[in-house]
Amino acid sequence: MFDTIVVIILAIPLYGVLIWSYFYPQESLLWGKRWMYKEEPEIADGAIRYIKVASFISMIGLTLVFIILILTQFRR
Repeated sequence: MFDTIVVIILAIPLYGVLIWSYFYPQESLLWGKRWMYKEEPEIADGAIRYIKVASFISMIGLTLVFIILILTQFRR
């Protein structure tokens, strides 16, 4: 049970990054790459939609993995 709690606590920053990239997809896409451009680049709507969908699906998938992990711990 302790290992499950540690994994969930360590996953909190991952949830934070996923939530941040869902609400601010342009910022997350350009994070660490702004120095390459002289002006603010124009990001396509498809790329923004992809980042939002990927973040949302990752949050759902990660939540399902944690639910399964917790349920298997209680089965023992």
